[in-house]
Amino acid sequence: MKIRKLETFLANAGQRNYLFVRLTTDGGLTGIGEATLEWQEKAVEVLLNEWVASRIIGKDPFDIEAVVGGMIRDQYQGGSTVMTAISSVEIAMWDLIGKATGQPVYRLIGGRAKPTLSAYANGWYGGCETPGDFAARAQQVAALGYRALKFDPFRTAWKQLDRDEEDHAVLVVEAVAGAVGPEVGLMVEIHGRLGVSDAVRFIDRLVGHRIVWCEEPVAPESVELLREVKDRTRLPISSGERLYALADFARLINLRAADVVQMDVAHCGGIAMAKKIAAMASAQDIGISPHCSIGPVAFAAVLHVAWSTPNMLMLESFAEFDVDWRNDLVGGWNPLRHGALSLPDAPGLGLELDEAAIAAHPYRALAFPSLWDTSWRDEFTGTAKLARIK
Repeated sequence: MKIRKLETFLANAGQRNYLFVRLTTDGGLTGIGEATLEWQEKAVEVLLNEWVASRIIGKDPFDIEAVVGGMIRDQYQGGSTVMTAISSVEIAMWDLIGKATGQPVYRLIGGRAKPTLSAYANGWYGGCETPGDFAARAQQVAALGYRALKFDPFRTAWKQLDRDEEDHAVLVVEAVAGAVGPEVGLMVEIHGRLGVSDAVRFIDRLVGHRIVWCEEPVAPESVELLREVKDRTRLPISSGERLYALADFARLINLRAADVVQMDVAHCGGIAMAKKIAAMASAQDIGISPHCSIGPVAFAAVLHVAWSTPNMLMLESFAEFDVDWRNDLVGGWNPLRHGALSLPDAPGLGLELDEAAIAAHPYRALAFPSLWDTSWRDEFTGTAKLARIK
């Protein structure tokens, strides 16, 4: 079996443009992946159709270590753009392997390692500004069955927190905690906004609430600074979504700079690389919770990693707070019900692209908002479902 064709498909999904990849073999088998990367979809698409295609056409999709390892070695400059391109075809190769063997991917990378798998909600707070707005929306999300919620309580904070910004963020967290009660955990997303001292002071003010973790409190590449925050605070710390190389994850894990490692399967090198990172974390008694803020193919890929990994915690999901046409872009199963995730049973990832639905939602340039613009939450598209259940 040899790969004979690589195709790319762009579809707008509100604040993001989803970039899907499809590989076709000489026998007509197809495998799909996802290469969505905020602001950079067109750049990733060029890389896929030029450089990546030249590296995988004619190759056996079973040879993942050699093919993907060779691309990672030879991509030279590194970074999110090229690693996203590589990750997408790695995912598509696993889809091909699963279909060729008649097995869901999770059974090929370790089998079922957990009796159940829960999702935590993200993307639900579009349009929320005041603590009361956050509280009312959080109640709606908890009513859908989620036992944990993640949100960014800040407006435009960067490095030094002024008192008004800090007080506002604390009030938002307190309002959400009061609205959902102690049975629902909170993940506080900081998006790498703060310097060490400001991060420590802010996190200390959250002690007493059920905080599952504080995410990316300082710049993601500054793992030594992250370790300092972790040493100086009492709440769990998570990070890793904006790391792209295995060596960077080794630094994060060996420094024990985080309590939870959040590699993104669509950006870190793919499914096999995510499993390697998880194994390194397991050796240090650190859990994983992969980042997944993009489309349904990436979500399917991370779901297979999640079910097959013993040190997996909860899985991030934007799925119910995305655009209404999210699930139209693919055909297959919807794994999410009442905050719980079902076990895939179809061969490969379990999804196929719907070209007509993709074509109905063309690319929109510069769709993703800046997190340092006061209007950034208005760009969230994840309110349609909640509006219907008011």
